[in-house]
Amino acid sequence: MSASGGTRAIVAALAANLAIAVAKFVAFLISTSSSMLAESVHSLADSGNQGLLLLGGKKAKREATPQHPFGYGRERYIYAFLVSIVLFTVGGMFALYEGYEKIHDPHPIKAWYWPVGVLVFAIVAESLSFRTAIKESNEIRGNQTWSQFIRRAKAPELPVVLLEDFGALIGLVLALAGVGLALLTGNGVWDGIGTVCIGVLLIVIAVVLALETKSLLLGEAAGTEEVEKIKAALVDGDTVTRVIHMRTLHLGPEELLVAAKIAVQHDDTATEVANAINAAEARIRAAVPIARVIYLEPDIYHPEAAKADGN
Repeated sequence: MSASGGTRAIVAALAANLAIAVAKFVAFLISTSSSMLAESVHSLADSGNQGLLLLGGKKAKREATPQHPFGYGRERYIYAFLVSIVLFTVGGMFALYEGYEKIHDPHPIKAWYWPVGVLVFAIVAESLSFRTAIKESNEIRGNQTWSQFIRRAKAPELPVVLLEDFGALIGLVLALAGVGLALLTGNGVWDGIGTVCIGVLLIVIAVVLALETKSLLLGEAAGTEEVEKIKAALVDGDTVTRVIHMRTLHLGPEELLVAAKIAVQHDDTATEVANAINAAEARIRAAVPIARVIYLEPDIYHPEAAKADGN
């Protein structure tokens, strides 16, 4: 994912959520709708989440230090994980609590046109933000389905914004349904039920985000296509005859570590082996530009040893 593409999607979502949060909170103060309060907190949490993603992107650009020789690329994963925690606690749990209170102490919605009008406005604004995230994602998604893109993306920003915007749109529909049924029936319990549904939705999305970012934090290998490109680039058929074994690891969304043991001819000189390694590194970087940290170990290929080594 290009950093600029992710930033555009984050900024668009941040602008939409800030405007929506203010409008929803005003509507809550006038109408006393619990769905509106839950949605206000939801939009406020989303705004904070976009701020966290921007902060993580900025911190990840710091230069490597002796204490952190591989840089700070994983900062983006850490802040994406924090987003899932904020969404779960501030958004989901608060909505469940507010919905529970409204169901046990229902009261009518005042000035119905305020919550309805704000919800319609919010749906339009969130749709525009969602469209931006979809457009930016389509530029890098390729032939992947949306679920595959969210599961396999190494850059967390676009999947996070996509899930947040999608959840926000569904939440707005639920809020509109809860408010509408409360107005039609005169029973404020429906407003509380809509609020509980919003809370459940936010918790589900938070869990999905947490699982995906946890995998990234633990360290994911390069994708299958990138692995095949690296293997093909390593072998020149002359000095480097095969890849004995190889490991890859994302140090960040746009930085890949490659460690491989490569087979060389048994009668090659040290100079020939060194030149072969340098040439192999150059081929890897040309084939997969994000492969920035490369460690190659030359060896003589023995089938039994390679099998024992976990190839």
